Amino acid sequence: MSTAAFLRDPPPGNLPPPYVLVADDDPASRRFLGDGLRALGVQVHECADGQMALARAAIETFDLLLLDCRMPGAGAHEVLAALRADAQARSADAPAVATSAEVSADDRQRLLTAGFSDVLLKPCELEALRPLVSLARTSGRRAPLLDDAAGLVSSGDQGTMQALRGLLREELSTLVQELDHFCTDPPRLVERLHRLRSACGFCGASALSLQATHLQRQLETRGSAVDGARERFRQALITTLAALDR
Repeated sequence: MSTAAFLRDPPPGNLPPPYVLVADDDPASRRFLGDGLRALGVQVHECADGQMALARAAIETFDLLLLDCRMPGAGAHEVLAALRADAQARSADAPAVATSAEVSADDRQRLLTAGFSDVLLKPCELEALRPLVSLARTSGRRAPLLDDAAGLVSSGDQGTMQALRGLLREELSTLVQELDHFCTDPPRLVERLHRLRSACGFCGASALSLQATHLQRQLETRGSAVDGARERFRQALITTLAALDR
């Protein structure tokens, strides 16, 4: 690509560059998206159909999934639904963006309701890829269990942050015991997750906050949550509690 020097952004801190899956059966679109993202400092894996994308996302941890709406084997909607339902898939909770040459207002809303973060219209300018890089950099793989810097910004000082983390630990200990009961009452669980996200924000519990957001979004848009989302939230809950115990 002649624009290899196009506003390349270095990865923050010591984190590796974001890793993005680009799935598109059109060679020209796949080449443009892949090369454009690489020019912005992103690692890319390309797939030519939906089944290849699903298989790769199941075994690798991507920071973003860029999925074409119409691919042989499975389109964007089918790929994302299968991943979200799979508790073992490595990229089950990765943010996803659907791509298409044309999308009606109704189609766009259906994709957003299905869990896509955005819809990218093709063809597009290179600058349109920059928000995708930002989205990849804030994905779950890069979210720490306990982010001291974020916690200090929210709480104001070390003593207050530790006190708030003590309260969060008590809350999580109770929630671990009650989670199965909450899962039988989606409206009540949504309310509980909303409160939990606020507590996580004050304590810098980034990974748990992210999983709570994913689960709450599914409950609000679908009225229920797939087993994979519940299990990923449960694991984040358990690992965060263990980190608070250290």
